[in-house]
Amino acid sequence: MMFSVDKVREDFPILSRNINGKRLVYLDNAATTQKPRQVIKALTDYYENNNANIHRGVHTLSQEASDMYDDAHEKVGRFVGAKYPKEETIFVRNATEAMNLVMYGWAQHNLKEGDEVLSTVMEHHANIVPWQFLREKGVKVNFVDINDDTTLNIDDLNEKMTKSTKLVTCVHASNVVGTINDVKEIGKIAHDNKALFMVDGSQSVPHMSVDVRKIDADFFAFSGHKMLAPTGTGALVAKKDILEKMHPFLGGGDMIREVKLEKTTYNDLPWKFEAGTPDIGGGIAFGAAVDYLKKLGMDDIKKHEQKMLEYCFDSFNGIKDLEIYGPGPKDRSGLVTFNLKGIHPHDVGGILDSEYGVAIRTGMHCAQPLVERMGQSSTCRASFYIYNKEEEIDVLIEGLNKVKEIFGK
Repeated sequence: MMFSVDKVREDFPILSRNINGKRLVYLDNAATTQKPRQVIKALTDYYENNNANIHRGVHTLSQEASDMYDDAHEKVGRFVGAKYPKEETIFVRNATEAMNLVMYGWAQHNLKEGDEVLSTVMEHHANIVPWQFLREKGVKVNFVDINDDTTLNIDDLNEKMTKSTKLVTCVHASNVVGTINDVKEIGKIAHDNKALFMVDGSQSVPHMSVDVRKIDADFFAFSGHKMLAPTGTGALVAKKDILEKMHPFLGGGDMIREVKLEKTTYNDLPWKFEAGTPDIGGGIAFGAAVDYLKKLGMDDIKKHEQKMLEYCFDSFNGIKDLEIYGPGPKDRSGLVTFNLKGIHPHDVGGILDSEYGVAIRTGMHCAQPLVERMGQSSTCRASFYIYNKEEEIDVLIEGLNKVKEIFGK
């Protein structure tokens, strides 16, 4: 049986809040998710009972904190199917840092003038801007186009692959239109052309079963805060043999084995890439978030979001002059991006919040090239997660009709 949404909602204290006199309807999950009591408790328990620096002390607290933090790496790595869960899972602040880690730690040391990185126009800025830094050393950065239905243009991908392409990188599920890319096929194209393959899994790992080995991703990035964990948490899961050859992103404590004035040798994986004191409590809570999601079951989570999507699409059909962007409900992740003709998205979002307590996202969603490619300057986005109910979509619909009434549409 699929999990009970009502039962799940009991775990999220913030959902009992009122916003402007209305019960909160939180539909901004693609930006960040709310946190269940189990994750909050894991964080507070660490600070109340185990707070100490890791890997640097023989005393009890340090040993406890180290074991808990190391165990969290194991949980997160296993969750996405890493071959060596602990060694291949590097904790970072977010997916943005993960992609910068690959750029600074791998690309800056392995790519030369004339080499190419191939990304796509549907990427979050975090999978565009870091690669543009490489242009300073003569590396070319190209972008695969999309089809009119916002799916990735695989023909364009094949055409833009050259002998100089050393890295192909793409989003698994779009944070704007919800398109789910066939990353296994894209990865095969990259590897057949002797390029490495990186995936931004920020919008896939929280919503569906992911196996990095089946995808055959060399680098796989995702954020913890989009999957119930605290903000400031995320992971880069990468193949062990690549990580062993990579240069560290940051230098300092804990990423070293031995330091001499003449030379430094680096620590074992994954600590080689985790310099300084990390967010220990956040990492432990990240592991607790994985425990929570595993208990619910990723297949059931996907089924629930599919149900929400279909209900939302059906409900939107009754609203005149509402345009939805992206594929149909069966071919997207759990979000809907839309506009009301003649009404600016910021006005839509502001009225929904002030009049109905509904939280959606408006703007370019950190994906300006994609939004502009769609011919828009801004859009509205409602994104769903495990605690959202059909009744909340009803409130959204009521609010959108009110917006139209206010603007005389």
